[in-house]
Amino acid sequence: MGEMTGLVAVVMLFGIPMAGMYTYYRVRKLRSEERQAAIQRGVSVPMEPELSQVASSRRSGILLSAGALGYMVVFAMIARVEPDARTAMAFGAIPLALGLGFFLDSALVRRDVRSQ
Repeated sequence: MGEMTGLVAVVMLFGIPMAGMYTYYRVRKLRSEERQAAIQRGVSVPMEPELSQVASSRRSGILLSAGALGYMVVFAMIARVEPDARTAMAFGAIPLALGLGFFLDSALVRRDVRSQ
């Protein structure tokens, strides 16, 4: 049973990111094909504006911080019943720190843009 758990963990460790990358690739490819087909038919296709670096960093900061806080709250609630869950709760500090770093990056980029 323990050998199967290790196998599943390794497959998930590599499989989930690969599935995410493949999905991202397919969605972009389908959007490009759809846009090309519309242009060939003579339909005006508005280009979606890319997010600025400030907006991208702010979005990443919000998502990482919110996810980390949710993760930490869930394990804090579990820790009321199972004390070992506090260790898992502490790992929420990693994405929280990354989220705060993205907020800092957003503020610094915004400041640099204003000073130019």
